Amino acid sequence: MTQISRAQVLPAEWAPQSAVMLTWPHIHSDWATILPQVEPVYVAIAREVARREKLVVACYDEAHRDHVWHRLSSAGVDLEQVRLFLVPSNDTWARDHGPITVLRDGNPAILDFRFNGWGNKYRHDLDNQITPRLQAAGAFGATPLESIPLVLEGGGIESDGVDTLMTTAHCQLSPERNPKFDRAQLTELLRRHFGTPRVLWLEHGHLAGDDTDGHIDTLARFCDAETIAYVTCTDPADEHYLPLLEMEAELRSFRTAAGRPYHLVPLPLPQPHYGDDGRRLPATHANFLIINGAVLVPTYNDVVDALVLERLAKCFPDREVIGIDCSPLIRQYGSLHCITMQIPAGVVA
Repeated sequence: MTQISRAQVLPAEWAPQSAVMLTWPHIHSDWATILPQVEPVYVAIAREVARREKLVVACYDEAHRDHVWHRLSSAGVDLEQVRLFLVPSNDTWARDHGPITVLRDGNPAILDFRFNGWGNKYRHDLDNQITPRLQAAGAFGATPLESIPLVLEGGGIESDGVDTLMTTAHCQLSPERNPKFDRAQLTELLRRHFGTPRVLWLEHGHLAGDDTDGHIDTLARFCDAETIAYVTCTDPADEHYLPLLEMEAELRSFRTAAGRPYHLVPLPLPQPHYGDDGRRLPATHANFLIINGAVLVPTYNDVVDALVLERLAKCFPDREVIGIDCSPLIRQYGSLHCITMQIPAGVVA
C-alpha cells in the first residue's frame, strides 16, 4: 500500500481561493447555436466571482478576448478582478480540463491530468492543452505544474480537505479512461496524488442525459467534512427513483474517518427537462460552486429551486447562497460547477 504523505492535500472547495477559472463559450464550440442564451449565464457567474476573488478566463483568440472584455464591461463586472488569456479550446467545461491544485507543505502545486473528452466521446486536443498553456502564459504565477499520465476530470472527485476523497465507480472505471488500472490500483493512485487516506466509492446513481459517466459533482457533494448534500428522487415512476434510492442507501452506510455517519441533506431532483431532440437533460442542483463568502447554486425555473436554496443555506450559514438560472447550460449536458474551476489561495496574484 502506498505510503500517504499528509504534507500533500487536495483542499476542500470551501478553502480560501484566489480565483475561479472559466473557459468562455465561442462559435467554435458546441455552444455556437445558443450563444445568446448561454453567455448571460457566464456573465452572471463572472459578476458574482469578481465581487469576491479573481476571475481567470480562457479566450479562443484575440477577437474573442475583446468580445469577452466588452461583455463583462457592459455588465458592470469589476475588470480589475479579471485576467483574460488567449488559450483556444474545443469546448468550455473548465471543471474537467482545468487545473487541479493541491497543497504541498502548505504551498500550491498544479496537477495537470490527461483529459480525453470523457472517455473519447468528444474532440479534446485543444482542451487537453489548456492548463499547461495557461501556466505558460503566467496565469498561475510561479506555481509549479506537474503533468500526470492519468485520465481524470475535476468533476469526478470530491475532497473534504482532510482525509477523504469521494468518487463514482462508473466514471473512474470506465474502460475508455484508464483501462490498464483496476479499482485497487486507481484507489492507490488517487490516494497518492491527493494525499488522502480514504477513498469512498459510490456504486449507484446516475442522471439521464449525463455524458460524463456519472461525475460525483452531479450527484453528491461535501458541504463540510461531516455533511453531504445529494440528489434524491421521490417519484417511483421516474427513471431515477431506484438508482438514486440505492445511492442514498450507500451514502447512509458511509462513515467519517472518526466512524460517525455523515449528515445527509437531500436535494430534490428538478422536474424533467428535455432538449430539442427529446432527450432528457441532466438538471441537478448538486452542481453548485463554493467560492469565497458565497455558494453559487444552479437553478432551472423549477418548483424545487427555492427549497434547494433554503437547504443549502443551512449547510453554509456563513456564506451567501445565490441562485443562478442555468437552464441554458443543461442543453449541453452540464451545469454551473461543470463550467468552473476554483483555484486555491496563493496561486493567482
